[in-house]
This record gives sequence, structure tokens and C-alpha cells, in this order.
Amino acid sequence: MALLSVLMQATEAASSGLAQAGGAIGAGIAAIAAGIGVGNIGKSALESIARQPEAANDIRANMILAAALVEGVALFGVIAGLLAVVL
Repeated sequence: MALLSVLMQATEAASSGLAQAGGAIGAGIAAIAAGIGVGNIGKSALESIARQPEAANDIRANMILAAALVEGVALFGVIAGLLAVVL
């Protein structure tokens, strides 16, 4: 019964425009968080390369892979937020 009442409240919120505002805020937070995450990945990679220059190629490859994964997750978050705004 509790699940049904939560779904009913979500339906009411969607009709009042709160879902659109939440979707827009969620998309913005996903984009900002991705920027912070990629910045931290780059910072850590540069520090690692400065400490061990001989491992620069391995560190760079791992940095690019991690940044791509963060961007992929952020893309899903932005798309989900925009779908909440549109639908």
C-alpha cells in the first residue's frame, strides 16, 4: 500500500510541474558533477605523471578510460533529466 501512495504522489507532482523542475535541476547537477569528476581525474593523473614520468603512457590511457566512463554516466543523467522535463 505504501508503494501505491508514493506512486500517486509522484503522479500528482508530475502534473503540477515539479517533475519538470526536478528534471532540469537533475540534468544540471549531472553536468556539473561530471565536470568536477573529470577535473579530479585529470588532476590526479597529472600528479601521478609528475611522480612517475616513466609510467606516463599507462596513466594517460587509464585517465582517458576513466573520463570516458564518467562522461557516459553523466550523459545518461542529463538525458534522464531532460526526458523528465519534456515528458
